[in-house]
Amino acid sequence: MYSATNESAENYLETILLLSKKLPVVRSVDIATELGFKKSSISVAMKHLRENNHITVTPAGYISLTDAGKQIAEMIYERHRLLSAWLMALGVPEEIALDDACKLEHIISKESFDAIKKHVHTNLPKNQ
Repeated sequence: MYSATNESAENYLETILLLSKKLPVVRSVDIATELGFKKSSISVAMKHLRENNHITVTPAGYISLTDAGKQIAEMIYERHRLLSAWLMALGVPEEIALDDACKLEHIISKESFDAIKKHVHTNLPKNQ
């Protein structure tokens, strides 16, 4: 299911996923703006994601996730949402919870995440 990627690639894939939900098309400049990076840095990252078959890029420069890229992006985004909600439910201030969730989402094992997910769904109000 999950092919090995690094934290940076996961962040790019997650960003592409989120941008694709709010923009008609996603371009390198959109990713650069969203992340506060130089367009040249984004171009290098997009080349690597394309080489690893995580994205496709049209001749017009529109970026789309492949099925493999979307699977990784959705997994990371699910981890981010659940971990940040869990931390906030534990009383962690929102800004810290969001920042910590962003770090944890990349390093937590599938087993630990699944255990937290089960606990959260059992013990947190459904609107979390």
